[in-house]
Amino acid sequence: MTPLYTVRSPVARVAAWAWVAFTVLNLLDLGLGLTGKPVRDTTGAVMAALLLVGCGIAYVLGLRPGIVADEAGVTFRNPLRDVRAPWRAVREIKAKDAITVTFAQADGTDRTMRAWVLQTSPRAAARAEARSQREAAKLPKGAEKALKGRTPTLYAVEQLTEIAERERPKTDEDATTGTVKWSPVAVASLVVPLVLLAVAGVL
Repeated sequence: MTPLYTVRSPVARVAAWAWVAFTVLNLLDLGLGLTGKPVRDTTGAVMAALLLVGCGIAYVLGLRPGIVADEAGVTFRNPLRDVRAPWRAVREIKAKDAITVTFAQADGTDRTMRAWVLQTSPRAAARAEARSQREAAKLPKGAEKALKGRTPTLYAVEQLTEIAERERPKTDEDATTGTVKWSPVAVASLVVPLVLLAVAGVL
């Protein structure tokens, strides 16, 4: 499916890639001794495992999370789980301190799940709304009314709702239900480095 709308955290992604680059340089230093003698003993193994644990955390918290909408539905990629809701199954998309989607499940009940990206505390949400109102006040009256109170979270919900209304099947032939699944890659990115750290610690 071709993504129609994607939401990610640029700050989190930059921080995650910075840690990956830091890890690569330090692993090269440990193995090849770029700034001194190589450290190829137990201490070096523990340090390398700790760096890899950090990479796993950077992946699940910085690189993985996102919201992706396509022709068939919306996916919330949270740190360890994927929430997939076809448009036919979506009941509601809304936002307060986080974007949530309510969707039908296979057992006939509805379930509400939160997206990891664009989460804000009530205080931060109030600050963002106040900032948007101040910016809107500087615009002409028509634009001021349209932009007043529009935060990044609310804007994302508007875009997702618009796509849902446009792409939702007009018949029940494509009716389906949403799913919540663990991501094997995300879980492995944390478990494998932790196992390596445990092994290095007992060497």
